[in-house]
Amino acid sequence: MAKNKIKTHKASAKKFKVRNSGSVTFKRAGANHNTTGYSTKRMRHLREAGQLSGSDSKRLKRIIDTLK
Repeated sequence: MAKNKIKTHKASAKKFKVRNSGSVTFKRAGANHNTTGYSTKRMRHLREAGQLSGSDSKRLKRIIDTLK
């Protein structure tokens, strides 16, 4: 058994989701409340899931290694 195991970072595990293809997605910030002044286009784009870049997703997968 490994001597030092990396613990799952629980806050990151709740915010990010790893797809079957291996890409990492997250929910856009700023769409929950106080959105009356936002345009329809802005709200539509906030509903879409964001996707991390390749290098960021590599680092994040090491932190949330229990997610698949």
